[in-house]
Amino acid sequence: MDIYEEIVKLRQEGRRGAVATIVNVRGSIPSFKTAMMLVRDDGSIAGTIGGGCVEAEVWQAAREVMESEKPRTLTFNLNQNPKYDTGLVCGGTLDIFIEPVLPPALLYIFGAGHVAVNLYKVAKEAGFDVIVVDDREAYANRERFPEAHEVIADDFEQATARLTPNESSYIVIVTRGHRDDMRVLRWAVQTQARYIGMIGSPACAGRIGHRSYYSGGDRGGHYGRTHRSATPRRARTTSHELVPFT
Repeated sequence: MDIYEEIVKLRQEGRRGAVATIVNVRGSIPSFKTAMMLVRDDGSIAGTIGGGCVEAEVWQAAREVMESEKPRTLTFNLNQNPKYDTGLVCGGTLDIFIEPVLPPALLYIFGAGHVAVNLYKVAKEAGFDVIVVDDREAYANRERFPEAHEVIADDFEQATARLTPNESSYIVIVTRGHRDDMRVLRWAVQTQARYIGMIGSPACAGRIGHRSYYSGGDRGGHYGRTHRSATPRRARTTSHELVPFT
């Protein structure tokens, strides 16, 4: 079984995992340097790093790495710790690096104007899959977003009813008006998306927050999840300059 093929398959399925690799060896061990094991989100494994108690401990650590999304390194001294004694003549030390395997990050861009085009370009360069949504076919099309994962030209409320962002998803709202911003934002804060951003000035954010609270839409504090663009004081005249502040 090819570990790398299994990693690609896992990511294509939108699933998580963790890869454990023996990166350093001193002395005799029941495996070899560069040996790899993939632990999938359902607990199943592909490959091996030698079996026994070491592998069981690494399996548990891999589950934790999946959740934290942060890599870690474990060191095992097979000679000094009796619980690793399997009766084999192995008295070495090994370091195992465990790194998360995450599904491709998906960015939903609501709005397809000039800022959206430049945000899309930056996101593609950063490795995101991008879905663009706008209710104007003249803007939401393949000519403007040729490499987008999907381009949706439909009413925002109808489009969002078909979308299900998960914990690996990002949402940025850059529609052409506050009314559409609010329609999308009300939906976005109810999703599992890990990031929600909306472009706008401090005054704009204050008006939207005030309106959402007194309309009963934010009594649960959901809008606190939203990141407002850090619009600087100095004037900006081009859309690509706004993108990094979203």
